[in-house]
Amino acid sequence: MDPTLKREIILENYQHPYNKETINNPKYIKVNSNNESCIDNINLYILIEDSIVKDIKFDGEACAITTSATSIMIKLLIGQNIDTIQEYITNYENMIDERDYNNELLAEANCFDEIYKQQNRKNCALLPWKGLKKALEEYKKGIEN
Repeated sequence: MDPTLKREIILENYQHPYNKETINNPKYIKVNSNNESCIDNINLYILIEDSIVKDIKFDGEACAITTSATSIMIKLLIGQNIDTIQEYITNYENMIDERDYNNELLAEANCFDEIYKQQNRKNCALLPWKGLKKALEEYKKGIEN
C-alpha cells in the first residue's frame, strides 16, 4: 500500500472515527483496554447475538494510531461470526509482528503493515484488538454458563 494512502487512511479514521460513542446498554459487552505507558484508554462496547458481532462502539482518549486502529477494526468486524473474527485477529497480529498474513482479508487495516518500524507504536495498533479478545472471552464464558 502506498505510504500516502496509509497516512490518509490513518488520518481519516482518526479525525472521523467510525462508531465512536458511549453506549449504556446491558446487551453490550463492555471492556476497557489501556496502554500504561501513554494516554491510550478506550472502552469497547460489543453486541454479539447468536455468535455474530452485530455492533461495536468505542469511546475514550487515544492517540491517532489507536483511534484509527479501533475505527478500522470496527468497520472490518461488524457482521462477522466470532469464529471468523479469530481469523482476523490472527492475521492482524501476524501483520503487526512481521509474519505471514492474508492482506486481502485485512483491507484498510493494511495501513499498519509497517508499524513494526516504530516498536513503541505496536501497542497502540494492537490495543483495540486486545480489548476485542477480552470481549470474546467474556461472550464465550457467558454462553458456556
